[in-house]
Amino acid sequence: MEFLAQLGIKEKNFGASTGTQWLATTDQGEIKVVSPVDGKQIASVYLASEQDYELLVATGVEAFKKWRMVPAPKRGEIVRQIGLELRKHKDALGTLVSYEMGKSLQEGKGEVQEMIDICDFAVGQSRQLYGYTMVSERERHRMYDQYHPLGVVGTISAFNFPVAVWSWNAMIATICGDTNLWKPSSKVPLCAIAVQNILAPVIRANDLPEGLFNMVIGRGASVGEMLLNDKRIPLVSITASTEVGRHGAAVIAKRFGKSILELGGNNAIILTPNADFAMALPAIVFGAVGTAGQRCTSTRRLIIHESIYDKVKQSIVKAYGGLKVGNPLEEKNHVGPLIDRGAVGDFEKALVRAAAEGGSVVFGGQVLEGDGYESGCYVMPAIVEVENSYEVVQEETFAPILYLIKYAGELANAIELHNDVVQGLSSAIFTRDMLEAEEFLSAEGSDCGIANVNIGTSGAEIGGAFGGEKETGGGRESGSDAWKCYMRRQTNTINYGKTLPLAQGIKFEI
Repeated sequence: MEFLAQLGIKEKNFGASTGTQWLATTDQGEIKVVSPVDGKQIASVYLASEQDYELLVATGVEAFKKWRMVPAPKRGEIVRQIGLELRKHKDALGTLVSYEMGKSLQEGKGEVQEMIDICDFAVGQSRQLYGYTMVSERERHRMYDQYHPLGVVGTISAFNFPVAVWSWNAMIATICGDTNLWKPSSKVPLCAIAVQNILAPVIRANDLPEGLFNMVIGRGASVGEMLLNDKRIPLVSITASTEVGRHGAAVIAKRFGKSILELGGNNAIILTPNADFAMALPAIVFGAVGTAGQRCTSTRRLIIHESIYDKVKQSIVKAYGGLKVGNPLEEKNHVGPLIDRGAVGDFEKALVRAAAEGGSVVFGGQVLEGDGYESGCYVMPAIVEVENSYEVVQEETFAPILYLIKYAGELANAIELHNDVVQGLSSAIFTRDMLEAEEFLSAEGSDCGIANVNIGTSGAEIGGAFGGEKETGGGRESGSDAWKCYMRRQTNTINYGKTLPLAQGIKFEI
């Protein structure tokens, strides 16, 4: 395939890189990367060793000593050049994302565009690493705070966004003066290798230190645990399930490290009687079936007022009936495959559990077979009528299942249902009533990190801080002031007088 050659993907690939140098370990096992699109092997990747990991971290630590002293706008210039390289390879990398992960080609290219966008954002941010000046209670004193680079930043990314999540972390960390160590999902390692190959010309052209952008593909039980426990890595960003994040956060906290956690979502849209349903329908359907329901922001629950429930259900079932499920590289198709057959099994189990608890499947739920579905990873997205209290509804199933939930009475009742889950990532309401919109956004409204009005739950612009509350982890990445997570804060006081007054009026004489 031409896009593989353009991205430097070989039949067999190494699993550890310091930026331009690949570590040639071959004795730790080999991942055979199979596409969920057609079940064919794309390539293979040799796993990195613990010795490789040690070399990468040591290289990152040494690179940090140089990189932290480079002026931030010059660091931004490097990120600008990375953005230009990504533009050159957008089609090829987007195609690889689609083929290796299974999301639609539009979404694959959109993910690379997201990388480009965060590069542009970070370039501007490199000239805006602001602190504040505070007034001092002591005469002839000046107080201010400033931000310094942290060190080596670790990024553990998930399969569903194989390149964008890394860029949110790495591009911001880079302009902040940090170096990077990336551990991508072993389900989509080729995307990470491709990104390393895209970075290499920028590193060489600017004579950048090896270790500015490290990448390691290795076993979680060895390399992954080393990363979590490593005191040389002051910050680890983890995008994963709640279970993985809970373990990672505990290990990192034990060594007093910092963590950014982007974990599970159980996102809902509220439809009030005042909703513009024609506007809401495409947001609901894309939110539920985009990326085959494998986004942390996927719409999983639809909370509908009883007065419009039957009409809404009928319209959504009709819309689902027009969905085309198939090869995501063909742009006529709306829904591609799940990442693997294990995910298909989770999809089937969730539907069985929903039925056992009293739920009713009103559309879909089949595993698709026959021509074009040979990988065994394709399913027909499901719509299920449920109660919010069902155990299966309280959990996040990473699959295209949309739960329909009815509410009666005031909006407060819908908000109570909405907030009655342990996750708190993304949320939305569709209404033309200003009072309802404001109530949803108020302190008694959505308890999620992202709350939208007349916009779906899925997808977010890079200019806003991305993340959620409760068991979603509380982390923030990407835009707004998320850059502060990648730096250490320091308060400074300067005495430019000739005496030494103490704070709080304390007198101390010797």
